[in-house]
Amino acid sequence: MSPGPPDFRARGRRVLEIEAAAVASLAPRLDASFDRACQLCLACRGRVVVTGMGKSGHIAGKVAATLASTGTPAFFVHPGEASHGDLGMITAVDLLIGISNSGETDELITILPLLKRLGIPLIMLTGNPRSTLAEAATVSLDIGVREEACPLNLAPTASTTAALAMGDALAVALLESRGFTREDFALAHPGGSLGRRLLLRVDDLMHTGDGIPRVTPDTPLAQGLVEMTRKGLGMTAVMDAEARLAGIFTDGDLRRVLDRGIDVHRTPMREVMTANCKTIASGVLAAEAVHLLELHKINGLLVVDAAGKVVGALNIHDLLRAGVM
Repeated sequence: MSPGPPDFRARGRRVLEIEAAAVASLAPRLDASFDRACQLCLACRGRVVVTGMGKSGHIAGKVAATLASTGTPAFFVHPGEASHGDLGMITAVDLLIGISNSGETDELITILPLLKRLGIPLIMLTGNPRSTLAEAATVSLDIGVREEACPLNLAPTASTTAALAMGDALAVALLESRGFTREDFALAHPGGSLGRRLLLRVDDLMHTGDGIPRVTPDTPLAQGLVEMTRKGLGMTAVMDAEARLAGIFTDGDLRRVLDRGIDVHRTPMREVMTANCKTIASGVLAAEAVHLLELHKINGLLVVDAAGKVVGALNIHDLLRAGVM
């Protein structure tokens, strides 16, 4: 009788349960050593250097990236390359975080004397508190796990998950201690959607000067349509000689006007414009412009200053191109 198909879901659940238990076991172990590690990172005048070999190296790279993006300047150094010149990246004002499950990683032990000569603090994340690296560290954090999720108990699985979680715990504790804000996060992520939403302002996207479609209240509608077509924003501002806003005329207004059979050559803009139109102030986040467009179901906005003068114009396509919506 042939065996049945493998139960992939049961195997997957077992892995998740083992790794979840590994992470959960870290919380009771956070003690004064964790406090000391955070204090050392906050006191560091240089960069936090994170290192590890093999799978621990991959985790170290991610920990360095998380620290760097949350207010703690950091970078990864490969321990094997460190002893062949890359140790020059580390200075006396830096701090080193090492990750080694065994605590006996040869490549890290090799550079220990040089790190000691520099006199920099060493924070060690290890699964063996009595290991060579743990004993040599300024602060040692226990990330040991009872078992790996690998059924052979060989492949780094639960241990790397625990190391990653401890790295995140350090990064977030430091983030909160520094008073790191959403705006600070955005400055480190200008290419991401969050960065764009928190950094881009109306002024960065709006059309200004001759790029603003504009007519006067007495301009015939036909000329207003020419201005709308020429500027390509699907609207035109109606303003007086001092650039004070009187109203707006949009593609939607045009459809309604044509339904009424109005003579476009004889009708002035004042008779077809929307007088009490939605506007936005300069300097406001572009995300607020998105909110106004969605809230009022409109496609464009005029930007006005404190005196009510039109200083810019933008539409939904400007926001889409900028990736704000």
